[in-house]
Amino acid sequence: MSVKRSKSGSRVLAVFEQIARRQPVGVSELSRQLDADKSAVQRAIMTLADEGWIHAAPGSPTRWQLTGHIHLVAHLAHASSSLHHRARPALEALRDESGETVGLTAPDIGRFVVIDVIESRQILRTAPHVGMVVETHDSATGRAVLPYLSPERQVELLGRAPDARLLKDFAATLRQGYFVSEDDLVGGSINVAAPIFEVDARPVGAVILSAPRERLAPDSYDRVGGMVLRTARQLSRATPDPPRLPRPDAELTTNNGR
Repeated sequence: MSVKRSKSGSRVLAVFEQIARRQPVGVSELSRQLDADKSAVQRAIMTLADEGWIHAAPGSPTRWQLTGHIHLVAHLAHASSSLHHRARPALEALRDESGETVGLTAPDIGRFVVIDVIESRQILRTAPHVGMVVETHDSATGRAVLPYLSPERQVELLGRAPDARLLKDFAATLRQGYFVSEDDLVGGSINVAAPIFEVDARPVGAVILSAPRERLAPDSYDRVGGMVLRTARQLSRATPDPPRLPRPDAELTTNNGR
């Protein structure tokens, strides 16, 4: 028996996807992008808002953006994934070896999301939570994963092409296999991240260790970075050849006309 499709349901999903792509965005822009009647788009927006999927961004005129609910749903989906399940014992082992909080992050739309956390047993510890958004800019996760992505995917996650400073950080990741960053995930913390690769050598997430600055001194970065890298490699199904990056000063050279 043929089942009739819901046009209104399809419209709500289309509006939700466009908001995710263009947030914050107003009704008129959504109507133009979808080539849809403005009143129909408004009904879809109010349905999404009433159910907690979107909310109005600060300021005027009214523009819409996603709420954190999408990250909860993403976590539920990731929780049933093979990576999440097979990562848990390795993350617990890394927590026990290092004594610090360990997490698992995965790419989302324009950012990364924490999908699992094994907290340190120490009284003073960092405490990122499942569903926490890790921005691509200035994060250890971003600098650990982005060097292995295509230029197009880098732009998608960053919102622009990587600049000379980022390319320098990417080179450091490719050289040592991990990246150390300060104060990006939790204030006052040091964060060490290494990428996890699928069988096709595509990065599908990162192992991240987070510790209070007082307990993780620069002279311990190599030791802790080695632990994180070892765990990430343990969870990877392949080890890719390092990609070739443009020179860190290539963009500056072009802009200066030399």
